Amino acid sequence: MLPAIIVLSVLAIIFGLLLGFAAIRFKVEGDPLVDKIDAQLPQTQCGQCSYPGCRPYAEAIAKGEADINQCPPGGETTIMALADLLDRDPKPLNPENGVIKEKTVAVIDETRCIGCTLCIQACPVDAILGAAKHMHTVIASECTGCDLCVEPCPVDCIDMVPVGQDILTWKWPYPDNPLEKAS
Repeated sequence: MLPAIIVLSVLAIIFGLLLGFAAIRFKVEGDPLVDKIDAQLPQTQCGQCSYPGCRPYAEAIAKGEADINQCPPGGETTIMALADLLDRDPKPLNPENGVIKEKTVAVIDETRCIGCTLCIQACPVDAILGAAKHMHTVIASECTGCDLCVEPCPVDCIDMVPVGQDILTWKWPYPDNPLEKAS
């Protein structure tokens, strides 16, 4: 019994050292430009930009495969920040990707919720809690307002309500239509 424990311990140490060496030797470095672009995006993971999330969209912008005006949740603020970061001219939001609207959060009418879990499966940021055949609820601080949970709901118990502005969410307003003035 003791020799088996010693052999397994030695093998564990050897494999641990090999994995540690491989992690250092074959480390994949990320593109710092992609990281900076991704930091400017709203992280809604909504797919409105025609990419599956904010990181793939940032990678496409860095490669020159996508334009900076494809993010409706980010709106003019994100377009201006990306234009500044990449030293490009700002553009109005591409209408093919949607329209700029105020920040919203999902609210589930818990009295009508049947516990189907379709909204949980649709939520890209895991902001909805619940179990099958039990009511669900939304963690408002985690909800990005992407609207992806509304369509799959079979009983139409999810509403998107505007986020109230308070001292934590208030921002300095941009001048009227800054994208038109930049052109």
